[in-house]
Formats: sequence, C-alpha cells, structure tokens
Amino acid sequence: MHCELIVPGLFAEASGTRAPALELLLARGRGAVHAGSESLPVEAWLQAAFAVEGESLPAGALSLAGAGGEPGPGCWARADPVHLRLLRDRMIVVPAAAFDLSRTEADALVEALNRHFGERLALQALEPGRWCARLDLQPGFQAPAPLDAAGRDVDLAIRAGGEAGKRCAALLNEAQMLLHAHPVNAAREARGEPAVNSLWLWGAGAAPRVPPSRWRSVSADDPVARGLARLSGARERTLPEGAAAWLHDAPLDGRHLVLLDALRAPLALGQSAEYAERIDALEKRWFEPLLAALRAGRVGMVTVHVPDSLGASFETIRGDLRRFWRRPRALEKYA
Repeated sequence: MHCELIVPGLFAEASGTRAPALELLLARGRGAVHAGSESLPVEAWLQAAFAVEGESLPAGALSLAGAGGEPGPGCWARADPVHLRLLRDRMIVVPAAAFDLSRTEADALVEALNRHFGERLALQALEPGRWCARLDLQPGFQAPAPLDAAGRDVDLAIRAGGEAGKRCAALLNEAQMLLHAHPVNAAREARGEPAVNSLWLWGAGAAPRVPPSRWRSVSADDPVARGLARLSGARERTLPEGAAAWLHDAPLDGRHLVLLDALRAPLALGQSAEYAERIDALEKRWFEPLLAALRAGRVGMVTVHVPDSLGASFETIRGDLRRFWRRPRALEKYA
C-alpha cells in the first residue's frame, strides 16, 4: 500500500514546532522540489494531480458533488460566507474559518438570500462555512479561496473584468445589503461577533470531466477533494480521526490519497499557538502511526506532498529508515 499525504502549510517559517516521527520520514526519504515548480494552493495542486483541464478548478460544482449533490450542466461557484472588515483606507477579507457560524445561522441566511434572488443565485449551505451557488451567468472575475485571500485587500484579491464582472459585482452588492439588515447579523453584532456581511465567489464553472483516478481512495474533509474522488471513480472517504482508523478500513494494496489540511487555517490567520497544537495532533494521530506501519510492513511507501512549498514531496519506503546518517531536522528548516 502506498499512502500519499497532502499537508499544506507544513513548513511555516519560525514555527518552532517539532514532530519527531514526521521529521524522520522527511529526513530518511527522497525529497524533491521539481524544476520549475511553484508554490501552489491546494486547489491548483489537486487540479494538476487529477488532470482536470481549464484555467482554474471549478470548486463550486466539485464541492456540490463531494457533498453528494448533482451539479448537472449548470454553472456553480463556491459562495462562502465572509466578513469584510473596513480598515482606514481599505477593505480586507475575514474568512469563515476565523469566526464561529452555526448551522442554524447559515440556514437562515441562505434561506433569506434564496428568497430574494431566486434563480439568479441559488445557494446551498453544504456546511456552515462552506456554501455553493448555482449562477445564471459565468462571473467575469477570478478569486482565490477565502483562506488564501485572508487579510488581503478585497480589490487586490479579485481580478474583475467585462460586463459579466459588473453584473456579478452588482449582485454581490445586493447580497451585502440584504445581509446587513438580516436579524442573524444584528444578533451577532450585539454579541460582539463578526457579521456575515458578504459572499465570496470563487471556483466558478460547470462540473468538469475528471479522468479515472490513479488513487483507489481519497480521504478528506474538503468537499472539493471528495468531489474529485467521486467524479474520477475513486473511493471517497471522509477524513477519519487518525491513521489507525484509516488503516483499519483501507484496502491492502494500491495508492491512497489523504488530505490533511488542518494547518491551513491557523497559518493563514496567523494563529501560532493553534498551528503548534495542530502540528502536535497530526504527529500523534497520523505521522507516528504511519511510521510504525511503515516499519512493520503494513504500508509500503509514505509520500508527503507540501504543495505550497515549491511543490515539495518526500517519498519514504521501509528500507530508507535504515539511512541513519540522514539526521532529522526541524520542519521550519525546510521553509
């Protein structure tokens, strides 16, 4: 069995975190940064890995598919709830990962927006902080995922253009006015919590054709990854608590992809204490059990992909663990 892990945000500079099992896997394995590689967001890495054609990944349609829906031939986009914070001379993006939003609040906001917009913007709350929308037009702009836009100026995060861009901007302005007046946000502001005062449209497009997957299974919490698994014919699995549960259910042979994206939010939001806690949790729940399984021969190879570090990857087989002269080093040394 070949276990491939995608771990964005792993090599944060000056993190000060240590993870002995992971450090051993990285040090003893064969690391590579491919010539011409770029640091990629997870969505771009997944698009290349699953050989999906197009300028960008249609995250909206894939998210709906990953949640068990049927996108059909229409245009879908992710329409995630965000808080736009006004500073002295600019507006910055605060993604939903930075604040608590309950399922009840999300459903109430989505119901009000759908009642107002009808077919122009048909929203679904896949999770409280992850929404998607069927659009009656292709947006005339591209935007990154909210986490990748966190703390950035809104105007710089969106590349707008054309008549479609103007229509979509007008639609978003209309949504912002409705959200501003909604009782859910009045209650949130009274409690001192950020209001959900805008939608963040990204990943627009129709459901893509996804070639057959080279992985037998894909395990992830991210609905985009699960959608790619479903459309490529791979077994789709929600992310279990740790490698022990994953190994219990995984087939004995073949390649299996696991997306461990727990570091992405604290890194984007500058939450250093939370980042360190999540590294420690990944070490105990994933890297220690996988190292033990590699030593025992239960797993034949462990690969760690770090897409946002120049496409770095590290492949380790059981025999590599005997290379004692390759000493482990702190994760931040790979940054």
